[in-house]
Amino acid sequence: MTKAVRYHKTGGPEVLQLDEIDVGDPGQGQVRVRHTAIGVNFIDTYQRSGLYPMQLPQTAGNEGAGVVEAVGPGVTTLRKGDRIAYTGVVGSYCAERLLPADRLVKVPEGISDEQAACMMLKGMTVQYLIHRTYPVKAGETVLWHAAAGGVGQIACQWLKALGVTVIGTVGSADKAKLALAHGAAHVIDYTKENFVERVKEITGGKKVPVVYDSVGKSTWEGSLDCLQPLGLWVIFGNASGPVPPLNTQVLAQKGSLFMTRPTLQTYIASRPDLEARSASLFDAVKSGKVKIEVSARYKLAEAAQCHRDLEGRKTTGSVILTP
Repeated sequence: MTKAVRYHKTGGPEVLQLDEIDVGDPGQGQVRVRHTAIGVNFIDTYQRSGLYPMQLPQTAGNEGAGVVEAVGPGVTTLRKGDRIAYTGVVGSYCAERLLPADRLVKVPEGISDEQAACMMLKGMTVQYLIHRTYPVKAGETVLWHAAAGGVGQIACQWLKALGVTVIGTVGSADKAKLALAHGAAHVIDYTKENFVERVKEITGGKKVPVVYDSVGKSTWEGSLDCLQPLGLWVIFGNASGPVPPLNTQVLAQKGSLFMTRPTLQTYIASRPDLEARSASLFDAVKSGKVKIEVSARYKLAEAAQCHRDLEGRKTTGSVILTP
């Protein structure tokens, strides 16, 4: 038996409860993993609230790091004692679990378990967004919403290392300092400034070729107004709520714009893609171009409070649970 944070119905953070569950032995193609650190992400709250429907009851969480405790039949790539990390397999808020071996990657020397636990989802999200969804070029200027968040801090660092100028939006003076410290060249506090007008000022009226938007409902209209003709709006999250139904004629009126709603799952669906994106991320972190910093730690039993703080914008950067 092991402890797991589950929800038996959707709703607010109060639906999260600490249960005892039976893990069992790994089956064909599986390994049993003992978590050493568990990543916390906004998608966890979407699933818990019902915004993203899940089968119930459900163990919360989408990423983690730990040690292989047992190997099932047919597994040749991992062995007991290997340090691993993963994302995209729901159910990480637990002390131990079974996982498909082909969804795990080994954590290289020089990267801690805590770093690995909180960078797989966020870091590989940044990797595919800036290298595949819109391959950025040195000298370009981009707009990144929520630049002080966990994804935003990684993005600001990585983009700066690539020679890209980042305009970041934030919701407070403290978050503005964080974004600047992590590589943003310009920061807009949207509680005090009109970010569309500021983007126009910063770019001399040229605006930007791409907007990375994980906020959604409160930013989508402004995001479109920040784009150059033929620009790309990348909407990859809904922190302020989902974007309302969109009349695609708006894209034509604002300059033949493009939009995409990507997900990490699609970009790491194949084993080669998973390996390539994780290797790129690990290289960026080991090189020092991207620093992964844990800003808050909660015990597994404190998951509900962790979600309250996350949704209340009381956290910045990367947050983990400790089993």
